[in-house]
Amino acid sequence: MHFKVSTAPYTLSGNRVRRVMGWVLLALVPAAFVHVVFFGYGLLVNITLAVTTGLACETLALRLRSQPIAPFLWDGSAVVTGTLLAFCIPPLAPWWLTVSGTAFAVLLVKHLYGGLGRNTFNPAMVGYVVLLVSFPVQMTRWPAPLGANPNAPLDLHDTLAAIFTGASANGIFDAITSATPIAAVKTGLNFGRTLEELANQPVFGYWAGRGWEMISLATLAGGVLLLIAGVIRWHIPVAMLSAIALMAALVHAMDPGSYPGITFHLLSGATMLGAFFIATDPVTAATSDRGRLVYGACVGVLTYIIRTWGGYNDGVAFAVLLMNSAVPLLDRYTVPRIYGERS
Repeated sequence: MHFKVSTAPYTLSGNRVRRVMGWVLLALVPAAFVHVVFFGYGLLVNITLAVTTGLACETLALRLRSQPIAPFLWDGSAVVTGTLLAFCIPPLAPWWLTVSGTAFAVLLVKHLYGGLGRNTFNPAMVGYVVLLVSFPVQMTRWPAPLGANPNAPLDLHDTLAAIFTGASANGIFDAITSATPIAAVKTGLNFGRTLEELANQPVFGYWAGRGWEMISLATLAGGVLLLIAGVIRWHIPVAMLSAIALMAALVHAMDPGSYPGITFHLLSGATMLGAFFIATDPVTAATSDRGRLVYGACVGVLTYIIRTWGGYNDGVAFAVLLMNSAVPLLDRYTVPRIYGERS
């Protein structure tokens, strides 16, 4: 494939793969801390499993492809893929779920396409979707957050027992599982209940789900850090969040009793994680500013449609993957024409 490039002089970017991945991991620290507070140590266990699996699979793939191992192994991309996937998996999910999802993401989605920079789809999101479609029960079994159940969250001993044996040591694993706020709303509305009635459930907080809203705000803070550091551009997050907010406002205005408002959608599920950490992936997102705005807006609209009328509770992953496939078309019509080249 021949790529058209402009002539010198060139402006060199200060971003390097290792630097970008380091900033992404640093920006996820606030969300990880709040996640542990409300849902226990499961996230840390899943991150450890996913990162270990990701690095092992990266090493295996590089060896099979006769590529140098050290430069690619320590660029941080496998670590970020595993960490993002761990954020999307329920914190008490069985260990093999995290391991298999990470292996699929690194071996097939990343290296089958030629490695970092050549993958068409976001590896973490493909791994998540494969797990969600293949194991829907395990992938929708979230524990109740802090404050919603007297036994939640589990301590480290019970967390390890739940992940590696399928049951907590004191037998309360089944007693603390609950639906996510988005799932609770969809199910409740299908049974004829109103949003006002559903809001009285202990799983809900001030604006959205208990715990989820705080994690989303912490993720937003990490996203702002990435913007300040120049790791990501503002176009995709702003376009995605604005599209979700606009859709939520319009539909809520038509039927306030059946459709949640703006704050619920912005602070629920993977909205903030998707806007700042997933949709902004430089490899799989649009490359021009205009393309990023269209890309982000479409991700936001698709996320809302899938959440509200689709068969899955949170549509961020599906929306991102759908728009990943549309990136070549977006780039074709939004990348500025090179000076002197005919259209």
